[in-house]
Amino acid sequence: MRHRQAIALAAVALVGLTGCDGPDPNNLETYYDDPVPTSSTPPAAAETPVGPAKAAPVTPDLGALAQRALLSDADVAEEGVQPASGETSGCLTDGISATSRTATWRYPSGSVLRHRVAAYPDESAADAVARAGCAGKTVSVPAQAGVDRQRAWCEGKTCTVLLAKGRLVSGLTVSASTETRAVDAAKRLLPAMAAKLAAQP
Repeated sequence: MRHRQAIALAAVALVGLTGCDGPDPNNLETYYDDPVPTSSTPPAAAETPVGPAKAAPVTPDLGALAQRALLSDADVAEEGVQPASGETSGCLTDGISATSRTATWRYPSGSVLRHRVAAYPDESAADAVARAGCAGKTVSVPAQAGVDRQRAWCEGKTCTVLLAKGRLVSGLTVSASTETRAVDAAKRLLPAMAAKLAAQP
């Protein structure tokens, strides 16, 4: 009998010892493992590098270009002319108005000097000069540097010279007492016309 009681006590003691090794069911801090932290925030999307915005191409103000290429009173001062009014004629007459500029001067003798600069938005100025149909005969004038094309005509005592560069056509018409005087006046003013054209983009 005593032998059975001793075995029972030993079993109880063994159970008690092994129970001390496990977690205390009454101690919530040690019984459960710490939960793995989770985040409710979705991962940030990868950023795609954005380059600088491309600037829209700048369209030049053709009217302003024509104005800058137009001869001024100072450019023709040595001709002894005075500002005057009058309509363009001959090779300088076309459908362009908003993109063209015109200036007119008069000599003391009554001869007339007209200068017109026209901008061509849809074709090159050289093509416009090539297809120009001025009346009269072709005349020779000194070739000007910095221009794409030039042509000259005389009809009676009126002579016209056209210079082209980029989108601009610079046209000079001189109506004088003789053809020779008209051509000579045009020759004197050609360098100033070409220089003004060459200065434009």
